[in-house]
Amino acid sequence: MIESPPTKALLRAIPDSYADALGQVPGAPPIDVARARAQHAAYAAALSALGLEVTVLPADEALPDCCFIEDTAVIAAGHALLTRPGAVSRRAEVDAVAAALDGAVTLQRTRVPALIDGGDVLRVAHTIYVGLSARTNGVSVGAVQEAFWPRGFIVRSVPVPFGTLHLKCHASSPVPGLVVVAEGSPLDGAFGPELRAVRVPRAEAYAANTVGVGETVLVAAGYPETAARLRAEGLEVVTLDMSELARADGSLTCLSLLY
Repeated sequence: MIESPPTKALLRAIPDSYADALGQVPGAPPIDVARARAQHAAYAAALSALGLEVTVLPADEALPDCCFIEDTAVIAAGHALLTRPGAVSRRAEVDAVAAALDGAVTLQRTRVPALIDGGDVLRVAHTIYVGLSARTNGVSVGAVQEAFWPRGFIVRSVPVPFGTLHLKCHASSPVPGLVVVAEGSPLDGAFGPELRAVRVPRAEAYAANTVGVGETVLVAAGYPETAARLRAEGLEVVTLDMSELARADGSLTCLSLLY
């Protein structure tokens, strides 16, 4: 099975209510929403520069975390599994995404009692890893198998350590055949010799979350060793400021659905 590279990116704008997003550290300074929007706009521009057709859905003030659109769907091989996010306050985010994807891919809904955040689902070649976290439960593995095993994917579960939000906090696969993985993470050493693995130093673990198209990879700014290791693999690296998005536990993959 050889899947075509993505041609489209679906994003969602940042509401004023993002100041009340779930992932903030208690006692931290308030989020600068205007700066977060500027970072989001730079991200959208970077995806467009990679050749993707970028669509940005309107924000919903009732949904402070709606810009983290990755959590609402898992897309592979022309099929989307619409998720049932682990945080009750985020479940209403899914409907607008379903409407935007309708007609572009086939749609399937996650059923109760499964809970899935898209940030816990990592596709690497023909394998889909499902992270079992505070937001994604064991029942979700069966839901992902039902959706993607008929399309040629193997599905495996991986424990996500307590205190880590999502599996993709530890690893990403920005381009075919390559994984970026944080040293000491649950996926460190999990990949076979058929894949190129770039190991991110523990001190730069946040930078293990990357997005890419072709031979270009988007990386969070401020992580020079990660950028150097990716360049050593012959990749072009584009760095993006993610500071205000990280303040709400956001990262690069969180902000888009590529298909």
